[in-house]
Amino acid sequence: MSTSTIDPAEIAKFEAMAAEWWDPEGKFKPLHMLNPCRLDYITGQIAAEFDRDLTADRPFAGLRLLDIGCGGGLLAEPMARLGAEVVGADAAARNIPVAQLHAEQSGLAIDYRHTTAEDMAAAGEQFDVVLNMEVVEHVADPLAYLTACRDLLKPGGLMITSTLNRNAKSYVMAIIGAEHVMRWLPKGTHEWSKFITPDELYDLLRQAGLDPVDRKGMVFNPLGWSWSLSARDLSVNYVTASIRRAPSPAT
Repeated sequence: MSTSTIDPAEIAKFEAMAAEWWDPEGKFKPLHMLNPCRLDYITGQIAAEFDRDLTADRPFAGLRLLDIGCGGGLLAEPMARLGAEVVGADAAARNIPVAQLHAEQSGLAIDYRHTTAEDMAAAGEQFDVVLNMEVVEHVADPLAYLTACRDLLKPGGLMITSTLNRNAKSYVMAIIGAEHVMRWLPKGTHEWSKFITPDELYDLLRQAGLDPVDRKGMVFNPLGWSWSLSARDLSVNYVTASIRRAPSPAT
């Protein structure tokens, strides 16, 4: 396997937690809580880009979708239910059998693979949609990683990327709050220095050959114990959409 952007220490963290992916009260509780908000953004962006009706039975039928850093399949499974042909890829080997077993138990056909974005791109794989959620802050070389993800998109393809902003608030919320106070995540899950500001991510996406078209914050409401999308508050968690533009016709 290519290791050009893989950080072995980051992979080890998630392999240690692999068995808990589908426990809503376990170490991945924050992702279970965030998932409806993530799905709201993802489905809306895919529907808008590919002119799909979300009230249809299988609105994403005919779309080939990659969930890179798929973990246990928290996003891959709903995408498969919406009709997409789904490939789930993860560099943490222990995540794959967990994801495979849960998909089988759920009656879903998902192609799960222990591999990297670089290796899939080198093999010539291409997709209509790439979901790149909460991964870029864990890689060794964000630009090289995003460039590989660009290569995995067909011209006109859509990539959804989410990560964490880097500021004092995100340190308090994501490190002190989530890891030390609430203990939603094991200590050391995130490194604040690897967080990426929205402007930095837009710049990286452009350098990788993508056209950023949208970004929203994902904001936690402690009173309602829920997450929602925000057009203005990108201070901690946020998500972006970018397009691999089709080549201009020759003149």
